[in-house]
Amino acid sequence: MPFEGTEFQREIEVCLELTREAGILAIRCRDGDLHVEMKDGDEPVTVADRMASDYIVSRLAKEFPDDTIISEENADDLARLTAERVWYVDPIDGTKDFIRGDEGFCVMVGLTIKGRPGLGVIYQPTGRRSFAAAPGCGTWLYAPGEEPQQVRVSDTSDPTKVRLVASKSHRDEKIDSVKSALGIANEFNIGSVGLKLGLIAVGERDLYVNPTPRCKYWDTCGPEALLVEAGGLMTDINGRPLRYDEEDTHHHRGLLASNGKVHEAVVAKLNPLFPPDRAIE
Repeated sequence: MPFEGTEFQREIEVCLELTREAGILAIRCRDGDLHVEMKDGDEPVTVADRMASDYIVSRLAKEFPDDTIISEENADDLARLTAERVWYVDPIDGTKDFIRGDEGFCVMVGLTIKGRPGLGVIYQPTGRRSFAAAPGCGTWLYAPGEEPQQVRVSDTSDPTKVRLVASKSHRDEKIDSVKSALGIANEFNIGSVGLKLGLIAVGERDLYVNPTPRCKYWDTCGPEALLVEAGGLMTDINGRPLRYDEEDTHHHRGLLASNGKVHEAVVAKLNPLFPPDRAIE
């Protein structure tokens, strides 16, 4: 097995199991009486989000009692600012796709180690696929009926030939400006941030650009770990490392994820659109 005998074998095994169980729970909720509410930022939340969150958080607390655990659906715990190991949980990433009955949602768990994403596990219930990564172990795809497969980003190095993956629910005219600046014609849309980065990690897409301040630490921790171990890179839109050690959990400078080979060129072309000294709205 890919992680057998490694430092993070137990963490990976636990997260593969609990994300699958949370995914099954979410699907059962959706197929039943799915109550939808709106929370801050005009974002939907369902009973499935809360039940999956409670399940994941309780399991992590039982298995790793010395760690700090942060979930999108729970109150923040500023102990994360000084803790060495912090888990970030997004019980349903891509809630709008989940509510619509689309496939673009997943369950995500990530672990920061000394303030940097190190471990990530993502489970896509509709395809029963899992992605898993840990420091120095690479990124692995688990699919039904198949042996785990190590995945790598694409070799695309020409920014004009990149295959863009963009938001399905929050797409706006900024993405058209991005495509124009980069000369991109190929675009695919899906809801979950985790699945977007998963597509880059397996080499099916090359670039994700999110020029908004909406995303938070739990949206990116697990996916960033997956992408980096697959050879890719994730930064803010101006090419600076994402922070996980501030009181405000928003990524105010947006997100930029790529196969790494086009990253520098993309940053240079986008800087005039999103100057580092101007707020992103």
